[in-house]
Amino acid sequence: MQLNPGGSPGGEVKFLIGALMTIAGTWLFFDSVRFTTGHMGMVSGAIARGRGGGLMETTSMGIVLLPIFVGIIALFFDVKKSWGWILVGIGIVILGVEVVSRFRPVVAIKGTHLFLLIVLLAGGLGMMLRGYVEDRRRGKSN
Repeated sequence: MQLNPGGSPGGEVKFLIGALMTIAGTWLFFDSVRFTTGHMGMVSGAIARGRGGGLMETTSMGIVLLPIFVGIIALFFDVKKSWGWILVGIGIVILGVEVVSRFRPVVAIKGTHLFLLIVLLAGGLGMMLRGYVEDRRRGKSN
């Protein structure tokens, strides 16, 4: 079984060039994104706002860790306590949400790289579509 863009022979070169351009543009985009931390997370930020803290950093990380802490105590006391397992699970989910929500993406890219990125992404997608459409037309005329 031979896979061609549009389902019939032809158009492969344009499609392949477009795919390579799109991959290069996507790589340039992800290469220019940096992640920073240090901001309030979703849970600790909500607690700070509730206390009237607004944008100030809060020390509520202990409250975020409380469910997992109590759950681990319960499990070390009796591993068969289902509510202990539930608390540990909830604590891990809250901790994961808190950690991930502290990440902030920052795009630091030069103007020339941004222009190249846009040309590669848009041009690559255009070439892929062109190879696909031309091949479909060629397939219908046969």
